[in-house]
Amino acid sequence: MASAGGGLGSGPGGGAEPEPEPERPHPKPFLIGVSGGTASGKSTVCEKIMELLGQNEVDQRQRQVVILSQDRFYKALSAEQKAKALKGQYNFDHPDAFDNDLMHTTLKNIVEGKTVEVPTYDFVTHSRLAETTMVYPADVVLFEGILVFYNQDIRDMFHLRLFVDTDSDVRLSRRVLRDMKRGRDLEQILTQYTTFVKPAFEEFCLPTKKYADVIIPRGVDNMVAINLIVQHIQDILNGDICKWQRGAMNGHSRTYKRPFPEQAESSNVLAAGKRSHLESSSRPH
Repeated sequence: MASAGGGLGSGPGGGAEPEPEPERPHPKPFLIGVSGGTASGKSTVCEKIMELLGQNEVDQRQRQVVILSQDRFYKALSAEQKAKALKGQYNFDHPDAFDNDLMHTTLKNIVEGKTVEVPTYDFVTHSRLAETTMVYPADVVLFEGILVFYNQDIRDMFHLRLFVDTDSDVRLSRRVLRDMKRGRDLEQILTQYTTFVKPAFEEFCLPTKKYADVIIPRGVDNMVAINLIVQHIQDILNGDICKWQRGAMNGHSRTYKRPFPEQAESSNVLAAGKRSHLESSSRPH
């Protein structure tokens, strides 16, 4: 809705100027938080969900489902902090590394159905860039990041919380490959991991797993879990949200893990107020 205020208004009898094509009306979006450790596969899970829903080929203004990353909300660094970051000596995995006020304001506007501008962050230069990205109203918003459940004000905004639970060795190997592609040397990557990443995961990220409504082991490799999530998002898009009462996910009184259910009962696994541990019956070698 980039023109929210500007195109409503040609008054009665106002000229022959053609009206812009109206955008599809949106209800207030269903906000899904996706957390997990570094390189656990959070963004890959979100992208797979988008792909299976056929949303990745849709024009941004018409998408029913959008992805937004917490990584866009890293604070702008001072010259001293940037110098540390370039040496791998800045802790990007600490809650204070994020602009939580901007994150909260942006999510609040998204939940209210507004078009928002989000920052762009360059991981090579460790800089917040001048250009921003427009996020248009959608029916479902996937917000992914390592600490999206850490701040209570932000955590309580989610109607559903997913935690991508991936083995630490797998995450480390992915992190090494990813950071080497960003031009960093192996010694710096491993030093940063042992000094900042691993301790921060154990102190700040892992404890938030208890807030998850659904735990997805092995990330995108667990297609049983992914397909189940996609099925329920499709229910939301189709307007069948009677079992997704929006207040039920926030402040529910008790949660518990369940093993992956038999196929006959799978439709009930994500009932509001229940916590599910989605695991396929077969494990990869």
